[in-house]
Order: sequence, then structure tokens, then C-alpha cells
Amino acid sequence: MPTIYETLRADIITAVKARDTPLATILRTNDGAIQRASMDLNKPIDDELVVATLRKAVKNLAAANAEFEKGGRTDLIDANLKEIAIIEKYLPAGLDAARLDALVTEVIAATGAQSKKEMGKVIGALKQRPEAPLIDFGAVSKLIQAKLP
Repeated sequence: MPTIYETLRADIITAVKARDTPLATILRTNDGAIQRASMDLNKPIDDELVVATLRKAVKNLAAANAEFEKGGRTDLIDANLKEIAIIEKYLPAGLDAARLDALVTEVIAATGAQSKKEMGKVIGALKQRPEAPLIDFGAVSKLIQAKLP
């Protein structure tokens, strides 16, 4: 089975051959970001690096959409939403809300966290779990804050 990166590279070739310039541009941009991250971190390109880089791209696009919304630029919001949809095809499916809630509850109990001051302990324990690559830690921090007094 090909890696996520191999699939992305094959899709670039397919998009170029199909003369789908917008798709090819989006995929090439993300390929460049992955290669840059590999060089910056001095790590080989593996699925973990690819997922982290693509998640960062999605997060940046979502943040840009918030700014575009303030400026009333729906054309740019639509373009970013299309790009996010394309990138998300390469990301593994995240944990569903019920499983994530149960996991957070379990880790809070295991760490003995009693207040929001101990959030770092909970997040650190979550990062050690095998499910860590599937967790959106931005969303999970809000969930932890809601569960801790």
C-alpha cells in the first residue's frame, strides 16, 4: 500500500496530465510544504510528517477564513474551503466525538488532573497514546477545559 506522500505525488502527476491546473497547484504547494518541513526538521518524509504538515495547512486555511469572513470576502472563503476539502482527502479520519470524549475522560482519570492548571499533564498523556496522530489537539484542549473545573 502506498504511503500518503506517494499517493499525493501520484495525484500531482494525474492532475498535470489531466490539465487540472488548480488541483495541481494545490497539490504541488502542499508537496513543497512537506519537502520544506522535511529539510527544516532534518527528517525523512514519512506519514507522520506528511499528516502534521497537511494538518498545519488546514489549520492555516481555516484561520485565514476567519479573517476573510471579517472582511466579507466570500470568494476567498470558498476557495479556501475547496482547498481544505482537497487536503483532507490525504488526512486520516479523526476520532469520532464519542470516542474522543471517552478517551479524554479516561486520561483525566488516569492522570488525576483536578483543575485547568493541570491541562498540560492531560495533553502530555494524550500525546503518548497510540491514537495521538488522529487527535486534533486544538479541539481537544477545549474539551479538556470543559471537563476540568
